[in-house]
Amino acid sequence: MSKINKIGVIGAGNMGSGIAQKIIQEGINVVMIDMKDEFVERGLSNIRKTLLEGVERKIFKKEQVDAILSRITGTTDMTAVADADIVIEAVFEDKAVKSDLFKKLDEICSEKTILATNTSSFYVREFAEHISRKDRFIGLHYFFHPAKNRLLEVIPHDGTSQETIEKSMLASKLHGKTSILVKDAPGFAVNRFFVPFLNEAARMLEEGVADIPTIEEGAKRGFKIGMGPFLLMNVTGIPIAVHAATTLGNELGPFYAPAEKLKAQMEKKENWDIEGQADESKIQAVIDRLYGVCLGVSAALVDEGVASVEDTDRGAKIGLRWSTGPFEIMNKIGIDKTYELVDAIAAKYPDFNMPDLLKKQKELGKPFDFRFVDLDIKGDVAWITLNRPEAMNALNESVFIQLEEQFSAAEKNPDVKAVVFQGAGKAFVAGADIRYFVKNIKGNKIPVTVEFTRKGHELLLRIENSEKLTIALLDGLSLGGGSELALACQAIVATPAASMGFPETGIGIYPGLGGMLRFARHAGPALAKYYTFTGATILAKDAYELGIATKLVEPAEVESAIAGLVAEGKTDKYRDREIPEKFKSLALTCSEENVEKLLSGNPPLGVADDLAAKTAKIVGYKAPLALKVANEIIDQQVGKPIPEAVEIELGRLEEIFSTADALEGLSSLGRKKPEFKGA
Repeated sequence: MSKINKIGVIGAGNMGSGIAQKIIQEGINVVMIDMKDEFVERGLSNIRKTLLEGVERKIFKKEQVDAILSRITGTTDMTAVADADIVIEAVFEDKAVKSDLFKKLDEICSEKTILATNTSSFYVREFAEHISRKDRFIGLHYFFHPAKNRLLEVIPHDGTSQETIEKSMLASKLHGKTSILVKDAPGFAVNRFFVPFLNEAARMLEEGVADIPTIEEGAKRGFKIGMGPFLLMNVTGIPIAVHAATTLGNELGPFYAPAEKLKAQMEKKENWDIEGQADESKIQAVIDRLYGVCLGVSAALVDEGVASVEDTDRGAKIGLRWSTGPFEIMNKIGIDKTYELVDAIAAKYPDFNMPDLLKKQKELGKPFDFRFVDLDIKGDVAWITLNRPEAMNALNESVFIQLEEQFSAAEKNPDVKAVVFQGAGKAFVAGADIRYFVKNIKGNKIPVTVEFTRKGHELLLRIENSEKLTIALLDGLSLGGGSELALACQAIVATPAASMGFPETGIGIYPGLGGMLRFARHAGPALAKYYTFTGATILAKDAYELGIATKLVEPAEVESAIAGLVAEGKTDKYRDREIPEKFKSLALTCSEENVEKLLSGNPPLGVADDLAAKTAKIVGYKAPLALKVANEIIDQQVGKPIPEAVEIELGRLEEIFSTADALEGLSSLGRKKPEFKGA
């Protein structure tokens, strides 16, 4: 697949400038175009202002902002995007204006250029019909604010080529978006249920079901969100809600059409007055009504093949920042209750029918199953994708079960020569799901954690010893169990965005899925101790220099690199090698003598003073018992066959998870700095 070096953005308003900002932040050159110089300058000024605010908030350094801004060019000259890899239209929602724009771009742009619309109101196919490159036309629907919101709906029409879809998904990944593939349908996926959420709030107000403060509070409690529908409309603009509901109503019927109260508020040109106290007696009625609408519409769009169950939930959680997606809510309240609430909506609105999906699920009488691991066979390579980007692809029981199922299917396929493991979104796998460990500790079920880990080890040993070539594609963050999964593979292909790390000793435990063992096989016990004790990030370049990553390539070169590995066949990943000079001082900090010093709170000897002080300081923040046990395990694993070394790790799990430090560290993650007592 060709590289993506330059992207054009047409429109320098809030949406266009936000899209451009995100793209240049991620290292890709952008040409931003608008009709007048003053519009272009305003867009550039907005980007500059937002980035400088990031400097004040310590998100960026001033020199980073200078580098980011060097990647954008603003102009009114449309020919400046003639050689762009992708051109994204982000002008206002006027069908004629957009259509004329795409006709011009079709004439101006090179044959390679993909044209994309950011429309939220129109069919993607309606614009593709007017140009010659129908196969290179697609929808890329961004969510506000596009520089901050990670969700991107990728919307092919019937004529979009597979190559265009894949290149658009690559572009999405390259500029830090989590993409969901959506059918070209009214409202696409997220707006299909979000707009009725807003509209139903206005209808409840219109009918006197509850007042604004009560509806706001009910929505916030029901969906665990920070802003209710009326405040959201105030922030994003009431006319936008009316326009979106009108468009859906015209396409799908009166149920989706804007409430009279909503249209009247737009005509008044005033925001909703959200002040006041909620009426507790009406909160549940509000929640039930909003659930009925949102859950019913979500089931309907899945019925119609607009998006999958998983991507619908993903859209809600990433794009709207709901704590749980519609189908997770259905599972939480139960399918019978869900059916009851949706049935009430179907009875109220004649043009809204009970979705077949809910009928079937009610007959089954069980919760929805979610697929978090996907298998795609391309030629002689099986691609296994951990597809849980909203949770950074964290490993839990369900993920491990599905990972084993998909790996077994790939292994049994006679046409498959290699199995590639990759993560969706910005992470490969950001470790295990910590909540699972905490729940087991508090429930006195630590043996369940041990058994879960044992099964994980069994799968990783199968991956390491498979007759098929197993490859980890590291194209983002990898922590804990994710790094251990990668190390179990027979080869690792890394992009510059990749990194590895073992943060476990900072949360009261140790890497429990063979990470210490396999890292030591690659780079020696001392270096394994250094990275385990400090939790230091191992950048892609470092992993490659250490011989841990087999290949280091740009994202566009991944498939050819994997094809090359398949052609070369297996090699000994633990082959003898010389440790590069720059890593020898790190290893020396964790020599046998220096480990004793570090564990007793003293700086190591024989290395530069700054490295000694820094290492001692970092190790001083870690859990003492976790460090001690990790040190003993690494020593005991030396020279042992891998299955025997695995048993050494498993043999200490119950001990470490029983410590007060483990509960403190795991419970503190993401909330506060843990206070370890060494107990």
